[in-house]
Amino acid sequence: MADMMTTVRQRRIGKGTEGAEEQPSEEKSVKTDEKVLSDHTGGKLWNILSITVGGIVAISLGLLTSVYVATLHENDLWFSNIKYISDIHQCIPSYSQDPGLTSFFLESLHGKIMQLYTYPNLTREKKQEVEREISFRTECGLYYSYYKQMIQAASIKQGLHGLVYDNKTESVRTINILERMNVYQEVFLSILYRILPIQQYLEPVYFYIYTLFGLQAVYIIALYVTSWLLSGTWLSGLLAACWYITNRIDTTRVEFTIPLRENWALPFFAVQIAAITYLLRTNLQPARERLTFMAVFIATFLFSLTWQFNQFMMLLQALALFVLDCFDLLPTAKVTWLYIIQISGLLLVCVLQFFNSMILGSLLISFNASVLIARTIQKKLKEGPLLNRLGKLILHVLLVLCLTLLINKFIKKILNLESDEHIFKFLKAKFGFGATRDFDANLYLCEEAFGLLPLNTFSRLSDTLLFYIYVFVLLFMTVAAVIVAFRNLSGSNQVQMVEKMGECTIILKPDAAYNLIHTVLFGCLALSTMRMKYLWTSHMCVFASFGLCSTEVWKLVLKCINLYTSQRMHVMKYSIPIITLLYISYKFWPGIMDELSELREFYDPDTVELMNWIKSSTPNTAVFAGSMQLLAGVKLCTGRTLTNHPHYEDKNLRERTKQIYQIYAKRSPEDVYGILRSFGTDYVILEDSICYERRHSRGCRLRDLLDIANGHIMDGLGENEPDLKPSMYPRFCEEIKKNLPSYTTHFIRVFQNKTFHVYKLAKHK
Repeated sequence: MADMMTTVRQRRIGKGTEGAEEQPSEEKSVKTDEKVLSDHTGGKLWNILSITVGGIVAISLGLLTSVYVATLHENDLWFSNIKYISDIHQCIPSYSQDPGLTSFFLESLHGKIMQLYTYPNLTREKKQEVEREISFRTECGLYYSYYKQMIQAASIKQGLHGLVYDNKTESVRTINILERMNVYQEVFLSILYRILPIQQYLEPVYFYIYTLFGLQAVYIIALYVTSWLLSGTWLSGLLAACWYITNRIDTTRVEFTIPLRENWALPFFAVQIAAITYLLRTNLQPARERLTFMAVFIATFLFSLTWQFNQFMMLLQALALFVLDCFDLLPTAKVTWLYIIQISGLLLVCVLQFFNSMILGSLLISFNASVLIARTIQKKLKEGPLLNRLGKLILHVLLVLCLTLLINKFIKKILNLESDEHIFKFLKAKFGFGATRDFDANLYLCEEAFGLLPLNTFSRLSDTLLFYIYVFVLLFMTVAAVIVAFRNLSGSNQVQMVEKMGECTIILKPDAAYNLIHTVLFGCLALSTMRMKYLWTSHMCVFASFGLCSTEVWKLVLKCINLYTSQRMHVMKYSIPIITLLYISYKFWPGIMDELSELREFYDPDTVELMNWIKSSTPNTAVFAGSMQLLAGVKLCTGRTLTNHPHYEDKNLRERTKQIYQIYAKRSPEDVYGILRSFGTDYVILEDSICYERRHSRGCRLRDLLDIANGHIMDGLGENEPDLKPSMYPRFCEEIKKNLPSYTTHFIRVFQNKTFHVYKLAKHK
């Protein structure tokens, strides 16, 4: 019995007496290193002090970033004084030839304008409202309009009823805004504004934008904490935050696209990544593990609730977990719970969005369900020799992919779901799987935001040393991941062999492995689609700073060049980041100060004139047709009913938009009139910037996309596809301005300025 117990004990420790002797030696070595580190940092008291200082620095940097972006927004638009400046500009032109006269004129004008603002029936705040709202461009204005609608409703209940039974966003159609769009954040914020005693101190628009700027503090703190968790030092978090700020052009656009969904969602996504990073640490206490799982769930839910593209981002995250789990780089039990959390968070959002079918038909739910099913079918996936495991792994991947496609196709068939088909058409054409004449797909293909990441992005990121260090850390960690993955697949004999190959023992912790595959996958997404770069560049700051402050990285680098000592490792770990911080401060601090002192102003008199005319000269029930981007502003500024809008995630709306856009195609006035009347249109707005567009090259102008979709030859010099035919009619937006009888019979011009032309549709019996 004694011999049997000895044998069992030896098997637990290692193979033979040699293994039994080596283990205590390794433990002793680890304890010695920990003791040295403890002595180096001054013990437990020093650790508490370090955590306190690090936390204060994190919060301070978050608040400073919020103030920074808020100041940039104010300086760029002069948001607090938009109307005042706009009025002055409208009065200046005829005097601008004489600078002296202009100065005198401004001084005398100041008093009269202030009288205008203090007129009892038209307060300055009311006159500012239109100009401030116009600064929320395109879909930003649409989202903010629902916040405004909730604020102006007689009660919270009536405001919610107006969103659930909305008949002003899409004419002749009642839709549920809470189902179709991710606007719960606007609902929550409007309710908060109504119940808090702040109405007399803070205008609704400031409560809204300050909340979003405040979320930037959460974003910075989450990035800071993630880098700190990975590296073990808050110096890494400080460097990540500084890189985020100095690379602001490529890490955020919150200061000029405030209500955009990503500005709400990305802070919660960063919190989720920080929580997952903490969750994947080894030897986590059960109570802390449960709390961390709860934090991951809450962050996942909030991220999913605030952005319609959540399912695509989390699909990449699920793929990252899948790859790491296949190579045994993460604990399988934790990965399973993360799959379940993703599905649970998305299904909860689905319920809140009145069972939005696009969520149920998402690839994420199909993929996660397929992984869990495949695991049940394939037992002992991680057992056996190398070739056996590789074979089972390949079969596992194929099984998951097949199940994903089958489940997804089945769900879409049952639900008759076609809401996201335009995305797959776009992806198919983008990656060269055949040209398309689909209007929606080409609309995305021609937008710069959905194109490849410009090369000048890397030169900007290199100026701060971020890109160089990121590439170094990425290559180093990738090599380490490949070695560890091979070692995990190979088995114990190969493990011992690899570990005995010199001094360079490779170790890759689960949290570092997750962040590695995360940055790789999101980097691929950013390279292919410029709009998604903000997901990558912010994590790039985290990953590069972690590598620069990592004990494991410097220890291995110094060992591989035979220069390792504990003192040298600590010198490199702290001195290089500090030198980098000093370089960034020296080079970019003056530029940041100049940026903060640079004052601009918002000036768009043509749009202001149009909105004021609509409010004063058209009935409240009037229905307007035009471009998606402009109509979002019409809804926000005037409250009029729209025919279409920029939220493009609905098949019927996409078809409606294509029909409305025939105003810029080569169609007869009778055809256009019939289309517009079918959507209940009373007024149509034509924009010269679209009709005579020069921003895009030939083939990507909106009129070209319409011509191709209609089978017509495009305007201008250049080749056309052989089967395109000349149109029987001239371009509608150009011909209508000639006031020919065939047009004036159906359309009466009621407003025009340098940019816009508004026509009222005649009512025929």
